[in-house]
Amino acid sequence: MKKKILILQMRPEDEVTESEFQAILRVGGLNQDEVHRVRLEQGIPEIDINDYAAIIAGGSPFDITTPHKNKSQIQKDIEVFYDQLFDSVVPEDFPFFGACSGNGLLGKYCGARISKKYSETLGSVQVQITDEGVKDPLLKDLPRTFSAMVGHKEACDDVPPGTVLLCSSEACPVQMFRVKNNIYSAQFHPEADANEFILRIKAYKYHGYFPPGEADELIAMVRHTHTPVAKEILKRFVEKYK
Repeated sequence: MKKKILILQMRPEDEVTESEFQAILRVGGLNQDEVHRVRLEQGIPEIDINDYAAIIAGGSPFDITTPHKNKSQIQKDIEVFYDQLFDSVVPEDFPFFGACSGNGLLGKYCGARISKKYSETLGSVQVQITDEGVKDPLLKDLPRTFSAMVGHKEACDDVPPGTVLLCSSEACPVQMFRVKNNIYSAQFHPEADANEFILRIKAYKYHGYFPPGEADELIAMVRHTHTPVAKEILKRFVEKYK
């Protein structure tokens, strides 16, 4: 029996979570019967990575840098879950792709400092593929500079020890990195398009990503944004491992 791809989500907002899920399916060229979807904010399951072909982890409004005493119990549970998951994923070099929150969680696990130094408001940025990145199968032969959707209050301050930097940008130096051969993480959202981000701008208007009064301006700025190269990266990950 063909193994499914595990999709991990952790957004409390139903509409945004469903939109993210559908975007991952659409960009990855996946049918619902090819994936197993888990919403971690609704409960932490027992996961055996050997039951799956690969793992894709979506974003969340949770911040790693929030003081531990101020974190909700579900956020604490999710962070413990990911540390335990990476205890299996990293030694086995198991196929994993984390976007945004997945980037911070994996970066922290690998020893990077996470802070608000390289935060980016919701919108489109120009990302550059590094010299090492052009050799990677997910990035090979793609344009060296491409547009991607971002929106995060924190990021890796530096390249996590023992990893390979694949993509960078002026405002956020660690935009994508790889652990070993099959474990990937991107600060940008490869699944997202303009409509997806318009929904997120509205949903997270009061979550500290940007001044609420700038929401309409941000929506106008992203409305005609296209990010085909970023989407191609996620598509290649799915094609390689499913």
